[in-house]
Amino acid sequence: MAYSSTLTDKEWEIIDPLLPQKKQTRPPKWTKRQILDGIFYQLKNGCNWCDLPKDLPPYSTVFWHYKQL
Repeated sequence: MAYSSTLTDKEWEIIDPLLPQKKQTRPPKWTKRQILDGIFYQLKNGCNWCDLPKDLPPYSTVFWHYKQL
């Protein structure tokens, strides 16, 4: 499901090269784009982290990545 805070393909093309590339030790369960969509959803709507929609990554994962930024 797309939300108003979901990144468009054009926005993702701009942001993706700016993100740090880490050595992958195992395949990630969630893509960087899904995690950013979760962060943007929370920031736009001002909801609690635990109230993120279930079709986004778990709030603990999204929040952990948010703290790393």
